[in-house]
Amino acid sequence: MRSVRKVFEPLAIGAPRPFRELPSKLERMIHFVPPHIEKVRAKAGELAGQVDVVLGNLEDAIPIESKIAARDGFIAMAKATDFGSTGLWARVNALNSPWFLDDMTRIVGEVGDKLDVVMIPKVEGDWDIHFVDQYLALLEARHGVKKPILVHAILETPQGVNNVEAIAAASPRMHGMSLGPADLAASRAMKTTRVGGGHPDYKVLADAVAGAPRASFQQDPWHYTIARMVDACAAHGIKAFYGPFGDFSDPDACEAQFRNAFLLGCAGAWTLHPNQIAIAKRVFSPDAGEVAFARKILDAMPDGSGAVMIDGKMQDDATWKQARVIVELARQVAAKDPEYAALYQL
Repeated sequence: MRSVRKVFEPLAIGAPRPFRELPSKLERMIHFVPPHIEKVRAKAGELAGQVDVVLGNLEDAIPIESKIAARDGFIAMAKATDFGSTGLWARVNALNSPWFLDDMTRIVGEVGDKLDVVMIPKVEGDWDIHFVDQYLALLEARHGVKKPILVHAILETPQGVNNVEAIAAASPRMHGMSLGPADLAASRAMKTTRVGGGHPDYKVLADAVAGAPRASFQQDPWHYTIARMVDACAAHGIKAFYGPFGDFSDPDACEAQFRNAFLLGCAGAWTLHPNQIAIAKRVFSPDAGEVAFARKILDAMPDGSGAVMIDGKMQDDATWKQARVIVELARQVAAKDPEYAALYQL
């Protein structure tokens, strides 16, 4: 175990010092871009004005014959685009793939100062994060990168889920984690071909009543894993995210899955198709009525002590803390989006 006193020391001579606190950024949607497609790259500047994070995807969904083109395309996109306050991330190929080393060396070497986060697929334990942490430090030092690049882990295997707390605590570089439901379903031998969301066969039945049809209620097979991930992330001061929802033709189901994740504590979700951007924006921005009520609580209890009655409901220090979460998120949203600033009256 590394000495506590050395946790925030650079892991390579000349590398930037790790953040003691994560930069505070709005990340409601992580929008995936296939950078090997030139017409998609050409719209990166326009896209940066619509989303909170632009992610260049080099891993799954990129054909093997396009892996190098995707890497080259991401670097070209990063160099050519002013992303402003919008985050720039890269999902590199898995640690055991033949493309990982070149993904890291080329991207950090050529656009490391523009890259905010590197997303690592199929993280199984803290050892994976320790390796990436050290390797990033060496690359940052070699190329004179001034700002530490953060690490985001994808939970896609049972071992990763089992080790979720150790992963969250592995490095001050940790930005957060995302649930990868498709690979996780396969590795668990779950009987579904869906990418996220519910399943009609995963349900509970209402009690039987003679002569009456028996109601059934579809359940969320991801509830346990998301909650476990959220707890690990919250305990270590990093962010949890829902991953992909694969049915682009069902916006209602997408919104329901995103909203479940939001209510459980996720900061955002992946958007794989342009029609999911508005859904994520709506879901991961707090409701205006909730914001107004939260502000009433904070106004009535400036220091969070005591108890008051507001609209017939008792409020105390616990609800004051809940109100702070909502209002702080609303202020972040309002700072980026004038439409929501007017809606929240902030």
